[in-house]
Amino acid sequence: MKIEVLTLFPAMFSAVMSESMMWKAREHGLLDFHVHDIRDHAGNKQRKVDDSPYGGGGGMILKADVLTRAIEAVKPADQTPVILLSPQGRVLTHQVAAELSRQPHLILVCGHYEGVDERARELAISDEISIGDYVLTGGELAALVFIDAVVRLIPGVLGAEGAQHRDSHANSLLEGPHYTRPSAFRGLSVPDVLTSGHHAEVDRWRRRQALKRTWERRPDLLETAPLSEQDRAYLAQLQAEAQD
Repeated sequence: MKIEVLTLFPAMFSAVMSESMMWKAREHGLLDFHVHDIRDHAGNKQRKVDDSPYGGGGGMILKADVLTRAIEAVKPADQTPVILLSPQGRVLTHQVAAELSRQPHLILVCGHYEGVDERARELAISDEISIGDYVLTGGELAALVFIDAVVRLIPGVLGAEGAQHRDSHANSLLEGPHYTRPSAFRGLSVPDVLTSGHHAEVDRWRRRQALKRTWERRPDLLETAPLSEQDRAYLAQLQAEAQD
């Protein structure tokens, strides 16, 4: 995958994209990553990219001509998605990340100030993504969250093949608890089933723990989760026990 980021603050990406899984993806040729400075397309000596809004109001607006030029400088003549990181966009979920991880090329636009001129949206932006119902100073942190969520789903990036399919939200459920050595710690022990060597029982325990944790913490996810009759029976049991 090729990911290009348009930003006013290129240095914000250097540390994160040089560590951990992002470094691995780049080192192994799974991710071609580039950062572009929007100011390079300002077209003036002052490298001015923003101006005050028509109609008044607080804040400054990223100019349509500057941003559109910046996008057109990196966008090929095809249907490559141009994504604005924005609190007004569709919410980034596991399913959205999986959808976009299948794209060979993504262009991410980091807004700043009060927002971007609406004409840039209409002329050059094809999608908008929000990482949550809150506002950040700029789109750079949101872009980094987006990149991590998408890139880790590219085959070969994660060490454990298929691990991403067991993540929380991958199947509309939260993951259950995990344990490793030591087997006992401060009076708390690893559940016996996990050391039993009985793989079918381990799978059954993990499924039930995922259902229980989702039921306790995010019951809304169960509305869209693919549930078997056994799953529904277990959830009904949890509900009955809670009412006792």
